[in-house]
Amino acid sequence: MSLRRPLRFVALGDSTTVGLGDPLPGGGWRGWASLLALAMDAVFINVAVNGATAADVSGGQLEKALVQRPHIASVLVGVNDTLRGNFRADVCATHLERTVAGLTAAGATVLTARMPDPGRMLSLPAALARPLARRIAEVNTAVDDISRRYGTVHVDLAGDPRTYERPLWSVDRLHPSEVGHRHIAVEYAAALTALGFHLPGRLTVDRSGGAQVTRRGQLWWLATRGTAWVAARSHDLVPQLVGLAAAEIWADLRRRPLEQPPRPAPVLRTEWRVTPPTPAALAEVEPVQVAL
Repeated sequence: MSLRRPLRFVALGDSTTVGLGDPLPGGGWRGWASLLALAMDAVFINVAVNGATAADVSGGQLEKALVQRPHIASVLVGVNDTLRGNFRADVCATHLERTVAGLTAAGATVLTARMPDPGRMLSLPAALARPLARRIAEVNTAVDDISRRYGTVHVDLAGDPRTYERPLWSVDRLHPSEVGHRHIAVEYAAALTALGFHLPGRLTVDRSGGAQVTRRGQLWWLATRGTAWVAARSHDLVPQLVGLAAAEIWADLRRRPLEQPPRPAPVLRTEWRVTPPTPAALAEVEPVQVAL
């Protein structure tokens, strides 16, 4: 399938599509969508915003994207929704469908993805990870259904074991590293090629063109921006995770069948049995143990 020229690729989503984790030498971010645009030799417009939810994408981002009359558009969003205290899977799904439907109706080929589990990326304890896993699974189920109905180019980042390898994630463990961004771009390039699209550029997962992230740079991020990130999440994400974990434990207790208490051990009581006296003996008394 030949790509029309000039090809316009518009990327919608959150910080992953902004490119966080893949810094450029002169400042700013590159990211998987920019890498894919280079391989497609496309005019690239990135309307993604840090911290965006599905509602943000179906609102202002969709309006900006439609103005560009894209031939290809990517919609990667949902992780931030799962980290909100007011999360509702049906509401998230409604906004996702609105976005995909609008782009498809405008003639764009839409790229979607099953998003990875943030609990696994952050290596959270099981009690905290389970509710997050359940939430992202609900979002992914919705995206799977939307992809089938609208015929999107769909990649499974959640089910790919390579996704959770440590080198693919930046120091904050929530955003892909340069290698991680390149991995996402390569997956989409392969999916588009399998559908008959010709991509003139070549993509690999090898480091190329990004800023070198050193150990010192990671420590500097943790000491400056990382500290602020953790402090913010201590007031926002952490209490929510604790609340989710408590709700999860309570739900488990309610679902668990009531166990029958063990039968108490027999209580032994001492009784005295009186043997009637005989003409030849006095009354004789003997203790007997009787189980109740």
